[in-house]
Amino acid sequence: MAVEIIKVEGRRLLREFITFPEKLYKDCPNWVPPLILDEFDTLDRKKNAAFEFCDADYFLARRDGKTVGRIAAIINHTANKNWNGKTCRFGWMDFIEDLEVVEALIGAVSEWGRERGCDQIKGPWGFTDMDKEGLLVEGYEHLSPFTCLYNYPYYDRLMNEAGLVKDVDWTQKVVEISRELPPMFQYAPLVEKRYGIKVCKARSMRELGRRYGMSVFHMYNETFAPLFQFSPLSDRQIKRYLQTYLTILSKDFVPVVVDSEDKPVGFAFCVPTLSEAVKKSGGRLFPFGFIRILRALRKNDTLEALMIGVLPEYQGKGASVLMFKALHESCIKAGITRMILNPQLEDNFKVQSLFGEYRTEPFMRRRSYTKKI
Repeated sequence: MAVEIIKVEGRRLLREFITFPEKLYKDCPNWVPPLILDEFDTLDRKKNAAFEFCDADYFLARRDGKTVGRIAAIINHTANKNWNGKTCRFGWMDFIEDLEVVEALIGAVSEWGRERGCDQIKGPWGFTDMDKEGLLVEGYEHLSPFTCLYNYPYYDRLMNEAGLVKDVDWTQKVVEISRELPPMFQYAPLVEKRYGIKVCKARSMRELGRRYGMSVFHMYNETFAPLFQFSPLSDRQIKRYLQTYLTILSKDFVPVVVDSEDKPVGFAFCVPTLSEAVKKSGGRLFPFGFIRILRALRKNDTLEALMIGVLPEYQGKGASVLMFKALHESCIKAGITRMILNPQLEDNFKVQSLFGEYRTEPFMRRRSYTKKI
């Protein structure tokens, strides 16, 4: 029977859209579900501030009355304006191992995009870079970071067979956190003296957020602006992310480097991995998910780096040395032995070289695909 595409309308179909991967990956040991409540908030037009500059619709693929795939179609008007493009994004894409299903999903996004003046599709992307992006093409043997996508190996093959081609890749590495500080940190006092910068001191994450929260995210917009298809966050989005992060981040794993005027010039957002806790809870906070997450935040040996940024004028001036020294010292105190880096564009050599004095191992590779429509 032919594949039927259904537009998601109403709470019931949205729930089906969000929970479809639970059935698809029920026997997959390395897939980590998203937090269900976060998914509802992200896809809700009233709650997600990205809808101030984005349009989106969601689609389900069905055959014989059974859901066999899903996909989101998104137009980020700010990104298209900044990058002078007519791009329709696709994300939240999952499907059974069936080319006809993939072609139907891609066809639905392509038609939706053409109707709105787009001439190409790209993905998997979200509304902005704060959403999960990049199809997994290497590293299936590892448990997925809770902030990243995971998919079966057949996804890449079927995407190619459906006519999509590689756009860009992101790579991830695992950094070994030794019990001794790397030699480069001996230069930290010289960096502080020469450039008048230091790691800020705060008594709590709440104080850190109050003093630097908005300015750090504004710095994030400036720092990441040159990166591929980047879309800056609005103040309303920033406030939402601050509310989210303040509940799970520890000041010990969020080093913020400031200048002589107490303005942020560099930052790193890191958190003990929540993958095991979220997987055991099926992406649900209640009745026991919240307890598992709190336990993982307190006792863990693995850190996930969510974001790392340094203002362009302070790159190459040692700001990262101060940042990583403070982070490494906190890891030693907390018993952290490894850190999973966030996905980094494979040609972003500045970021790739930041961990040159650490022992690293390849972890995962992710891919964005594109197709003319």
